[in-house]
Amino acid sequence: MGAAMQANQFKTIPQFCGDNPAFTQAAMRGLIFKAEPRITHEGTKPGNGLIEAGAIIRIGRRVLIDEAKFFEWVRQQQPASQAA
Repeated sequence: MGAAMQANQFKTIPQFCGDNPAFTQAAMRGLIFKAEPRITHEGTKPGNGLIEAGAIIRIGRRVLIDEAKFFEWVRQQQPASQAA
């Protein structure tokens, strides 16, 4: 079971969105873009935490999504008053 789980742990954006239609490719690309700190006209904006959570991995230009870590990151985005 462990080897099969490891083989399917990472997905490309189209694979992830195909399996999880609540997330469009455009929305995922937006989240990935905002994963790294960036400089805007308002100053430096911090990343959204996807990289620190280990939810996205970059190999060259390819971006892979660790589905389990991504959904853990999603759960952590809930305000403390709504988490239950």
